[in-house]
Amino acid sequence: MSLIKYNPAKSRTQGVSRFFDDIFNDNFFNTDLSLERFFIPQVDISETEKDFELQFALPGFKKSDVNIDLNNGVLTVSGERKFEEKKDEKNFHSVETRYGSFSRAFQLPDNIDDEKVDAKLEDGILNIVVPKDVKKIQKKNIAIK
Repeated sequence: MSLIKYNPAKSRTQGVSRFFDDIFNDNFFNTDLSLERFFIPQVDISETEKDFELQFALPGFKKSDVNIDLNNGVLTVSGERKFEEKKDEKNFHSVETRYGSFSRAFQLPDNIDDEKVDAKLEDGILNIVVPKDVKKIQKKNIAIK
């Protein structure tokens, strides 16, 4: 079996494809509901022997814009970024940055130490470290009867 490199330029029919691209990329289909601003931040989750680490991409956020809750093993990170329209005679031609509110929830395993969770927001990255509880990590070997 051989792999064939995908080339979107060769796979499109020029006229019809461009027509549909222009329609669907336009604001023609926007309704009041679709104009509501929201976004879902990207999250990287990793694990070591000692802890779990979650890294949220939150460019432009301040500490006061983010809320972190840990309740019954569910870690919830929520926040809001507001669009500030400054009256400095700036005409926007395009705004691709997402604004609005978000909420992400993660069910954590039972072997965490919820008293030592640490969170830092630096350079647009929210880093949350959830340490594992050493007492709960120990494996138990069960003998077969």
